[in-house]
Amino acid sequence: MIEARGLSKRYGDKTVVDHLSFTVKPGEVTGFLGPNGAGKSTTMRMIVGLDAPTEGAVTVNGRRYAEQPAPLHEIGVLLDAKSVHPGRSAFGHLMALAYTHGIPRRRVEQVLELAGLSSAAHKRVGAFSLGMGQRLGIAAALLGDPAVILLDEPVNGLDPEGVLWVRNLLSGLAAEGRAVMLSSHLMTEMELIADHLVIIGRGRLLADTSLADFKHRAGGGGVKVASVAAGKLREVLAAPGVAISSSNEEELVVHGRSAQDIGLYAARYGIPLHELTPQSVSLETAFMELTHDSVEYHSAPVGTDAVSTDRKAA
Repeated sequence: MIEARGLSKRYGDKTVVDHLSFTVKPGEVTGFLGPNGAGKSTTMRMIVGLDAPTEGAVTVNGRRYAEQPAPLHEIGVLLDAKSVHPGRSAFGHLMALAYTHGIPRRRVEQVLELAGLSSAAHKRVGAFSLGMGQRLGIAAALLGDPAVILLDEPVNGLDPEGVLWVRNLLSGLAAEGRAVMLSSHLMTEMELIADHLVIIGRGRLLADTSLADFKHRAGGGGVKVASVAAGKLREVLAAPGVAISSSNEEELVVHGRSAQDIGLYAARYGIPLHELTPQSVSLETAFMELTHDSVEYHSAPVGTDAVSTDRKAA
């Protein structure tokens, strides 16, 4: 388990992390999200003692990282897949880490196989692709069979098979009772894997909630209803606080009533339905709405005059 309490980091007069408190619990994949410059990397570095907090504290399984007698057995970390000597082989890199904790050779071979790197075990890391480097970084994080896993952008550079492997791997680790903390800008992937979300902006906590609750609080997209008697259904559903829109004569999108309520009204008035689908908002949409005021740089909309001028000039 990771516990951060009142965690702050300042560089001169610039506050990068501002009184941040959260818990990464066993048995869950916790997605750690925020715009660029939100303080995610600094927070993750403080968790493993690479940066010292200005205020507050963060512990891994009840101890500061620096106090862990065998940190590789407590928390497996991937912060930068390129932080490996390019002249070493994958096997040599992992064996060097293993020697520091008395980890046997067979465990090195196990994690290489798990990461799909057995055939490249004795190749120089400097010749690895970005995806192979990520696989090696994940293998290193798992080397000590830790109870806590901390990964920063682990699917960067991976092909679809690799992305699926990471998704299944992390879900499996959480199912074993391990605490998994994952940072990523890929919202579609995070939506598939995360159980819980910790979202920060400008160093401050914006949300600490389950994925389902976060999307629900974002408002959802109403309920899509299709019926040959859509006009009659609109009449019986109309009420203060209920908004109904339509794109054609047989479809309605209803806000302010649940799918269950709509189904009961339709049954009561004998209105046939051939679709009744709650429309949930995506994680990406909910995230963008929450962090809109925390983004450092806002891009101009596509199709602006500047783009049009450039095209004319070309």
